[in-house]
Amino acid sequence: MVFSRACACYGRAMLNFSNLTVRLGGRTILDRVSAALPPKSKVGLIGRNGAGKSTLMKVMIGQLEPDDGEMDKPKGLRVGYIAQEAPSGTTTPIEAVLAADAERAALLAEAETVEDPDRMGDIYERLDAIDAYTAPSRASTILVGLGFDEEMQGRPLDGYSGGWKMRVALASLLFSNPDLLLLDEPSNHLDLEATLWLENFLQDYPGMIVVISHERDLLNNVVDHILHLEGGKTTLYAGGYDSFERQRAERAAQLAAARANQDVQRAKLQDYIARNSARASTAKQAQSRQKMLAKMQPIAALAEDPSLSFDFPDPEELRPPLITLDLASVGYGDTPILQRLNLRIDPDDRLALLGRNGNGKTTLARLLAAQLKPMDGAMASSGKMRVGYFTQYQVEELDRDDTPLEHMTRIMKGMTPAAVRAQLGRFGFSGDRATQKVGKLSGGERARLALALITRDAPHMLILDEPTNHLDVDAREALVQALNGYKGTVVIVSHDRHMIELTADRLVLVDGGTAKEFAGSLEDYTDLILGKAPKSEGGKGAKKDKKAAAQARDKAQALRSTVKAMEQKIATLGQRLSEIDRALFDPKTATPADSKRTTTELMKLRADVAKERDAIEAEWLEASEALEQAA
Repeated sequence: MVFSRACACYGRAMLNFSNLTVRLGGRTILDRVSAALPPKSKVGLIGRNGAGKSTLMKVMIGQLEPDDGEMDKPKGLRVGYIAQEAPSGTTTPIEAVLAADAERAALLAEAETVEDPDRMGDIYERLDAIDAYTAPSRASTILVGLGFDEEMQGRPLDGYSGGWKMRVALASLLFSNPDLLLLDEPSNHLDLEATLWLENFLQDYPGMIVVISHERDLLNNVVDHILHLEGGKTTLYAGGYDSFERQRAERAAQLAAARANQDVQRAKLQDYIARNSARASTAKQAQSRQKMLAKMQPIAALAEDPSLSFDFPDPEELRPPLITLDLASVGYGDTPILQRLNLRIDPDDRLALLGRNGNGKTTLARLLAAQLKPMDGAMASSGKMRVGYFTQYQVEELDRDDTPLEHMTRIMKGMTPAAVRAQLGRFGFSGDRATQKVGKLSGGERARLALALITRDAPHMLILDEPTNHLDVDAREALVQALNGYKGTVVIVSHDRHMIELTADRLVLVDGGTAKEFAGSLEDYTDLILGKAPKSEGGKGAKKDKKAAAQARDKAQALRSTVKAMEQKIATLGQRLSEIDRALFDPKTATPADSKRTTTELMKLRADVAKERDAIEAEWLEASEALEQAA
């Protein structure tokens, strides 16, 4: 942790890294990475899981020495980051946060014993300069924002779970106010409410920020640059995440066009070499063309992960309601956590449970999953209903020495090997991926396996408690699309606003010892948490909002399917154009059907295919714009 001080806000505060190379365990993680991060910028460091984001941040911190290359930063730049070990002991959260300002603590301690009047004057002058007397108020404000009320701030740290201790570590870092603030997945241990507060805090942060995050809203609302890490290389984009996605799509289209053009040029060179190598008069020119062909570097396509897959099996239909709660109470032992619960859930419902951690969201989820029984009141549920319940504990409890295939075979006892493989394939575990040890899987892959296990019997209701913690941005988007295509009921607890907005059309607020329908939108709830005036009316207006949200979700899902089908069609037509070009310029490589066509027939066929592709591309652009607006 760094010392607290008013942020120096270096006019020249900037990170420059040049040709950084890092190898770990014989594998190259960063490959000659170079970037110049602007002063006072707020940079989102993103990339797929395993791309090397944390490795690059460790180099920034100084915890890891690169094998090659250099990193330059201004002399005296104070860098702040969270230590790997959470604070513990009998120290209280407020004491731990105040201790992050080591200079203030040292000065106050010295003031207790100093006898020299001149030194005493210097101490109090310095205490005043660093605003030391308002420190307790500032520390408490940060802790409140991260979920600690006044009573919680005075409890010993040993009475808190690891997640709450990490909140204290985050509060200490924010209180220390470094020139360069480095954050690695800061919202992983936060609920939605604390995530909203953190986002608001970072928007006004006066120093430079580099944050590793998979939260689309945070990346859109806080950062002004995206540093994308892929294949060991980095690319810096201006703007937030949505801007990055648009720029990356444009770059992908440019790469595809360049690859297609290169394929045509390669075919022309190969054809010339084949026709002229044997003739003495043109052999020299053919050799020259051969050298040109050898030097032609293939243009790499943007990396795509074929295993990025979520596909929930659809259940058979059940008559409504699935669950009805009538003045129900639920808790642990003889202590009720939630009381007077009145809730009805139907087969086509999409619910998001809102409320701070500790208010009872997980307790309500466990009641709906029949892991807890009501202590009082009534709960009725369909006898045929199957429930798939996902929690982080299931991810952590996977046997690291077993394979996905062994896990699924055990849980689908009696099913055919083909059925077991088919369920794994729905979630990207096909071929060799199904027989890889769980211990070698990434956190996102283990989460995907847990989802595959809980849905093996096509549940009528999915209850997902923080399903995105180990997923990168692309994987989260794939999960959103899969949930919107799923025909069952969804109950979700998440601090990811983007996921809630795109998958839920009913909001239930768990607060004050009960759970009630929230009469408003997620934007209204955000305003409520941040102390802003609500924008929409409750009651009937809220019902209209929920209906509109459901219609928007269905429309967006239909558009996604249309866009995906068009992209597949465009790719197929592009491949067909390449086949025709090969037939024109290198007849030996032509398909049997194309080899029977004359040059005139091939030219006409190419024009027809190109026309069809252009027409579909125009439709694709229109559908993509509509999808962007719908989302």
